Amino acid sequence: MTENKKRTYAIALLVAVALIFYGIWGLLKPKTQTGSKSIVIEVKDDQELTKKYDMKTDAEYLSEAMDELRKTSDFTYDGGTGEYGMYITAINGLTADYEKDQAYWAIYVNGEYGQYGADQQPVADKDTFSFVYEIYE
Repeated sequence: MTENKKRTYAIALLVAVALIFYGIWGLLKPKTQTGSKSIVIEVKDDQELTKKYDMKTDAEYLSEAMDELRKTSDFTYDGGTGEYGMYITAINGLTADYEKDQAYWAIYVNGEYGQYGADQQPVADKDTFSFVYEIYE
């Protein structure tokens, strides 16, 4: 087999593997819900005080609901995007600095520890999202 044929087969194999992984990701990614939803966003700060926001939204992902809430209430947040999606660094003026004291904002979905960043977390009717200031120990 010539060198060109080997290279062509290798490229074809890589493309096929990439397509397979993309298909698997498409099947396993979190599903969204369209239309109007009633949700709750809670913020539990470093003093364990909780502020609750009830809202109606058409957002499909939590970060979109957060943006809506920021426009209509005193809710604020800062964050960035990393290897695992969007992460939150500050909520309502309280910054969690992991490098300084191993503090971070955890996301809970209906009482369960969240598995996605805010930009990948689907929003469904009657969901409760809790942002909890936690310190990794």
